[in-house]
Amino acid sequence: MRYMVPFRDINVHASTSHYAFTSPSSPSAQTLVVERPSGDIRLNDGSLLGAKRVSSIAGILGIIKLRLDKYIIVITKAQPVGRVKGHMVYKVVATEFLPLRERILHDPDEDTYLGLLKTLLKSAPMYFSYSFDLTNSFQRQADSNPTQALWQRADDRFFWNKFIQSDLIDFATGATSASGLRHHGSHQTAADPFILPVMFGMLRITTTRIKATPLTFVLITRRSRHRAGTRYMTRGIDEHGHVANFNETEQIVVLNDGSNAMRGMEGGGGMQNGKIGGFQGQDAQVMSYIQTRGSVPVYWAEINTLRYVPDLQIRGVETAVGAAKQHFDEQIRLYGDNYLVNLVNQRGREDRVKEAYEQLVRTLVSGPNESTQADYVTDEQIHVVEASQSNQEYDRLHYVYFDFHNETKGLRWHRAQLLLDQLKDGLVQGQYFRGLDMPGDAQGRLEVRSRQTAVVRTNCMDCLDRTNVIQTMLARWTLTRQLLDMGVLKPGESPDDDRAFRTLFQNVWADNADVVSRSYSGTGALKTDFTRTGQRTRAGMVQDLNNSITRYVKNNFSDGPRQDAFDLFLGAFHPESSGVGPSLVFVDRRPILIQSIPYVLAASLFMVVVASFARSRQDSSLWPLRLFTFVWIFVGIWCFNFIRTHGVLYVNWPKLNTPKWANEGYQETMGAIRKDRLIGPLVARHERGVSTARISHLEEGKKRIQ
Repeated sequence: MRYMVPFRDINVHASTSHYAFTSPSSPSAQTLVVERPSGDIRLNDGSLLGAKRVSSIAGILGIIKLRLDKYIIVITKAQPVGRVKGHMVYKVVATEFLPLRERILHDPDEDTYLGLLKTLLKSAPMYFSYSFDLTNSFQRQADSNPTQALWQRADDRFFWNKFIQSDLIDFATGATSASGLRHHGSHQTAADPFILPVMFGMLRITTTRIKATPLTFVLITRRSRHRAGTRYMTRGIDEHGHVANFNETEQIVVLNDGSNAMRGMEGGGGMQNGKIGGFQGQDAQVMSYIQTRGSVPVYWAEINTLRYVPDLQIRGVETAVGAAKQHFDEQIRLYGDNYLVNLVNQRGREDRVKEAYEQLVRTLVSGPNESTQADYVTDEQIHVVEASQSNQEYDRLHYVYFDFHNETKGLRWHRAQLLLDQLKDGLVQGQYFRGLDMPGDAQGRLEVRSRQTAVVRTNCMDCLDRTNVIQTMLARWTLTRQLLDMGVLKPGESPDDDRAFRTLFQNVWADNADVVSRSYSGTGALKTDFTRTGQRTRAGMVQDLNNSITRYVKNNFSDGPRQDAFDLFLGAFHPESSGVGPSLVFVDRRPILIQSIPYVLAASLFMVVVASFARSRQDSSLWPLRLFTFVWIFVGIWCFNFIRTHGVLYVNWPKLNTPKWANEGYQETMGAIRKDRLIGPLVARHERGVSTARISHLEEGKKRIQ
């Protein structure tokens, strides 16, 4: 018997020779066995004896190989969050690492790798379903093959744990494992139900009503596993056409949904195959609308130097044309026409990013036709670049620049409506997905009534705060259109007329903004007070200030380890296999003098404070105390100026895949310091090996892009 969906209940039988995974609810299914310590995978008919420990898990997240050992990562706790078209969805709450070897000695690098992964998994918003493909939109699901296993239908971009599932996938398909696992037999379909696709992002499922019409409101944001990372460590595009911080957001409305109640961990068979039955005799209808966001698709970076505003670096646009074509080939194939909404500031440093994007679009489209609208606020309120004729696929790109910064300055958020007016024709022509439930279909598929044939791809510098405001506005407009088309609203009415739903809508979209922002920048989004309430508040401004300060600290001192964790989990870095030894990938190899300067600065501040509160005897002279104070003030000023001038040396860069421009900045800064007459000789004398060793760790592992 072939199981098309993952097992909903798995027992782990642990022994010194193997880990065995069985499904109590499927006694006829074969047992998945992972041998210890070799890691060989096989299937066994019936259960195995000799297990010392038996525990229940929600699923297998994957298998990952570190420096000394392999670990099976299992989901030990999952929380139900609601139903989508009858399918229960869960959030990963807790995980556990099962080692293949019983390790007696502790290796510093191995322990650091484990710590990075555990920290990432503890905070990562990951969701899964045993019977519903969370990685695909409803429209893509309508075109998928229901006879394939769930993991085979998953969208490669949003199959977040695909890399660590590669051993199981290779075993199931009979492929040769890149990690060296030995597989028994060819295609093993009995392994399919042990492979559980997990999505990283945001998901909210809410049962509500508008004007007495019950509906289920769902918002899903899927974060791409390609070029994933942190704010200043991943910008722009890579050579494979993947852009940083790419997210697909799908807003779903289900009318006549008779299966939206929470029913615990278990659900009936009819629920699990999506046959939801409708509400009060009416067939359920699903409407969804997709938007995307992603970094500007050229080669650019922002280089941390401890200044609040990083240095901006942009390579020639002509070098990015090939990668951009790969990116837009995929975007057009998946979504149709692309409306490229650019919200960066047209003045100051951001203008260089704007000009590069526009130059790229001019290169891609046929006979670019440009138009500019101006008003009393700015000379370039809206700038449009489109093809003058339709001769190729790239002519489906429609670039729209909107001067968000100047138009909404002074809390004039209503002026974002100007962008909506510009996009309205494209939104109407692009439609939205609408499907009708087919009660007689055993697979629970939808009868497609309309398809979305265009997408709005929005970006600002971070694709966070300004992007959130615009995406929320477009989602509200589309929702109004959908409900008007379905007769839920009458002409002239709006979902905002229902106060309870307006509050729900605003809070869900603000929560979405916070989740996307935390994943990329480390803090919640800015301007969410406007998203939640429709207006800017003083409390919101104070919160924005707090988030901005926190972002500065995290982006300079915490994002390096976070980037390392992403690279490990997603397979962008492979630790080298070796025995226990002093490779110490994560050790700080900067010259001791460079390392010591922040401590000297802290000591000088302490000494000045102590001297300020020190009381001298009446018959004693004050000049020694004053001299002592002035000396430490001078030392503190010198240390502060040194750190400020050479900030690139004190940024906590990723140790595994250090950005090329970070290496270049480090070498340039160290070269300047060695020429310094005062500390140059001291630095050269106390260097530990090569000066770039602190951040040049590319030889310690293999870079792999999945």
